Amino acid sequence: MTTAELLLHPVRLRIVQAFLGDRALTTLRLRELLPDVATATLYRQVATLAEAGILEVAEERRVRGAAERTYRLRTGSALIDAEAAAQLTVEQHRAAFAVFAAGLLADFDRYLARGDVDLGRDLVGYRQAALHLTDDELGELITELAGVFARRMALPPEGRTRRLLTTVLMPAD
Repeated sequence: MTTAELLLHPVRLRIVQAFLGDRALTTLRLRELLPDVATATLYRQVATLAEAGILEVAEERRVRGAAERTYRLRTGSALIDAEAAAQLTVEQHRAAFAVFAAGLLADFDRYLARGDVDLGRDLVGYRQAALHLTDDELGELITELAGVFARRMALPPEGRTRRLLTTVLMPAD
């Protein structure tokens, strides 16, 4: 299976997203984070991601005679690079974006379902802006943003709230 096929499965995508932010998680913790996913499905999809090298075992210990594994995302493994993206058909891109957008909608629904929702207090936002840029200017912007994000992504999780930042960049009419 290609990386695109692995990541564009709705459950596997959610599993990978659960690990974002340099998290190490057991399958038990994943079950808590993804309570709507059947246990057998979760274990099967974690095994698929591990076999493919997307997840790696960070730690293994014995708990009541069974092996409890703690997994982490292998750095750089959960990416569909430009070369792989170029191999996808238009229909595969459409399907991939639909999975991505559905996952984003599901994330927002889970946020809203928490109760006590206050977008201002929680610093939640969604917006769209139009930029008029040459390809070179866009390249500079992407490089600058990558530096800003890299510095923040390197911060340790202690005392901080895990936040998801999602971007979509495309030309507009």
